[in-house]
Amino acid sequence: MCGIAGFWTNGTDREMAATLRRMTDAIQHRGPDADGHWIDESAGVALGHRRLSIVDLSPCGAQPMCSASGRFVTVFNGEIYNYRDLRRELEQRQVRFRGHSDTEVLLAAIEAWGLEAALRRCVGMFALAVYDRKTRALHLIRDRIGEKPLYYAVFGRTLLFGSELKALREHPLFVGEVNRDALSLFLRHSYVPAPFSIYHNVCKVRPGTTLTFTAPDFRAPKEDVYWSAETAVREGLQTPDATDGELLDEFEFILRRSVAEQMVADVPVGAFLSGGIDSSLVVAMMQAQSSKPVRTFTIGFQETGYDEAVHAKKVAQHLGTEHTELYVTSAEALGVIPSLPAMYDEPFADSSQIPTALVSAMARQHVTVSLSGDGADELFGGYNRYVLGARMWRALRPVPAPLRRIAAQAIRGVPARYLDTIIRNGRNILPRALSTNSPGDRLHRLASVFEMTSPEVLFNHLVSFWQAPAEVVIGGNDASALGSVQLQRREAGGFERWMMYSDLITYLPDDIMVKVDRASMAVGLEGRAPYLDHRMVEFSWRAPMRVKIRQGVGKQLMRTLLYRHVPRALIDRPKMGFGVPIDSWLRGPLRAWAESLLDEHRLQAGGFLNPAPIRQKWAEHLAGTRNWQAALWPVLMFEAWRDAQ
Repeated sequence: MCGIAGFWTNGTDREMAATLRRMTDAIQHRGPDADGHWIDESAGVALGHRRLSIVDLSPCGAQPMCSASGRFVTVFNGEIYNYRDLRRELEQRQVRFRGHSDTEVLLAAIEAWGLEAALRRCVGMFALAVYDRKTRALHLIRDRIGEKPLYYAVFGRTLLFGSELKALREHPLFVGEVNRDALSLFLRHSYVPAPFSIYHNVCKVRPGTTLTFTAPDFRAPKEDVYWSAETAVREGLQTPDATDGELLDEFEFILRRSVAEQMVADVPVGAFLSGGIDSSLVVAMMQAQSSKPVRTFTIGFQETGYDEAVHAKKVAQHLGTEHTELYVTSAEALGVIPSLPAMYDEPFADSSQIPTALVSAMARQHVTVSLSGDGADELFGGYNRYVLGARMWRALRPVPAPLRRIAAQAIRGVPARYLDTIIRNGRNILPRALSTNSPGDRLHRLASVFEMTSPEVLFNHLVSFWQAPAEVVIGGNDASALGSVQLQRREAGGFERWMMYSDLITYLPDDIMVKVDRASMAVGLEGRAPYLDHRMVEFSWRAPMRVKIRQGVGKQLMRTLLYRHVPRALIDRPKMGFGVPIDSWLRGPLRAWAESLLDEHRLQAGGFLNPAPIRQKWAEHLAGTRNWQAALWPVLMFEAWRDAQ
């Protein structure tokens, strides 16, 4: 696990070495163990690497690394989990190795089988650059799911690339102009979806693709897709059905293999454990294949409704892990916020970034690698929106659209604070769903759902924090990450599957994996996600919905397997997520900080955001009549990021 950076220039550059060093120094946190540089001045190519030593700690694992013939040079960020199998196969072809790193195996595979064939045979997470000295081509490659980041940009006659934007910013040609359309996408989703970045002319390599650049024109790279989630969906749906028992056996085999491969390292390995289904099953598979107690880590909070540490502790005790938990105060959690703009490098507003940063920092004190349960929700129907979205549409579809619009207008015509009073007075006869602190707020949100015209529009509404971000972003356009979803609902096998697929190619790589990568790499910790082995992803699309969601409860297949290792009573409870009470913090300890960033004059002077809708939501949030934390947090994170630039 490392950080990579580099550039290729068509012009003359006498400062190549100094520039490359500044770029790699900017991402030292990703690789605190060593740095390396490879420069071909005649070709104008500079490749840089920061090393976090995980496999082959010797100098034989150092990068940049050249292939045995000298044709290929690479800087590689990530892990090839099946590198031992590939190595054995290559050794049968009389290939000889200097060390035992996965990077050396990857280069040998490229020489033996070609770039695309080698990538197809690799199981892992990675972002890498490969320079072919024979064809004078530079390949930028990202793993299938998008676990590892890779940015690139062309300024004039120079191509830049790097693991994080801060590396690109160190090049003297870099120009950081905010892309207002990307800002609109950010306000809608709380993340900037690929291929966009927050800057004009700076893009992200898409998951599962190779971009090939050749001189002198870097502006039109050739894009090749070596793995496609859409293909996995289509092929999975054509697979003959199997019995529940057969599916369970296949699931267990794939997961055990994935966990076993991801436990391989020459440094200490542990796991994040929340006590939920996803992480508990990963830890159960780890402990079942380990001769000693697995190291597990949990962050706890004092706030009611946000603390899962007590559940994690019981699971850890049952499985016999060596468990470490840290209860953090609100002040300690709030102390992370000033570091977020630099940590995430472009605006990012998933508030669970705070506990993720805390648990990563704690785990790094004991291990260098930590496995997690990320990806299971998207693959096996774990998010509540999959169930609620389908239920909502089934309820709405029979009602004529004009009637739904009238009902929505009627509800919105009554201020939320008046609805609160009415509902509190009739609490004994109204549905339990309205028994909340702000029932008027919930009704207003429900009213907006009444006007949805299709399942796709409904889902876009559910995953949007600002429904019309172009009204907030000055000069921005309304867009959605779902615009990149080409697979139709029927082709995906129904609404629930379509929602899961949409999350797989948008929310998972651009939110969840960004959150984990930046938080873990900020402290030199490698995060691994066994559920995101592409063989597991392909299996998940072969598995029918009955083993994913049944009677409104998701992850049925995972539950069945987990019950073999952990008592049902320790697992069966409402899903909590991994969050912090941002809503109450904004009315309390974060109020002054937020007010300074949301100041009307400041917003006007910035020239990016229209103050009126923001100030209205801020006032309603402070008054307690509406809970606008989901809309306000992206604005606050953008303004804090802007301050940090």
